[in-house]
Amino acid sequence: MDNLSAYKKPLLLLIFLSFTGVVLAQDTIKWTEKSAAKWLRSKEWKNGLKLEAHPSVNKIVFAEQYHKNKAVWDKALAFLRDSNLLTLKPGKYVIDGDNAYATITEAPSKTFEQSAWESHRKYIDLQYVIKGEEKIGVAPITTASVIKPYDGSKDVANYNAEGQFYIATPGTFFLFFPGDAHRPNIKVDGYDIVKKLVIKIKVAE
Repeated sequence: MDNLSAYKKPLLLLIFLSFTGVVLAQDTIKWTEKSAAKWLRSKEWKNGLKLEAHPSVNKIVFAEQYHKNKAVWDKALAFLRDSNLLTLKPGKYVIDGDNAYATITEAPSKTFEQSAWESHRKYIDLQYVIKGEEKIGVAPITTASVIKPYDGSKDVANYNAEGQFYIATPGTFFLFFPGDAHRPNIKVDGYDIVKKLVIKIKVAE
């Protein structure tokens, strides 16, 4: 029995080290535009989610963040998949402590002048229009000029920027990472009240 145990211990150690190596390899993979686009198309990250990621989403950063923090992303996307968003009341919904939480609003959109360019460092924004339409601007922060420095207590900085604008509609969600300045909640004619979901997902270092 002692001899058998002597063989088992090195074998178990080898299995453990092999598994750890696989996990570390996934965490340190060097994503390219091609490999990230292939991963996104594979839809393995969806786990049955019917919604689509907007074409503006930074595929490389999405792949990096998902694989660094897979358990949290899976919970956030499961909330998006399993919740009846049309019937959920406005308010805050905890998904995974302070790692991921959702906020639902049902309110008037803003005029362009009332809206603002912003970015975040601690949390990634997943933004999804449940009912209605709104316009959202996207721009790299590297091309934006800061008008209000980053406030850590609010996790926000504000900018002047020239970006690309899109119409957000049900069926497609947006992702905004720390490198993305975004200008959401802009009114689209004919849609006075918009029901919207924002999921905050903690940035993985």
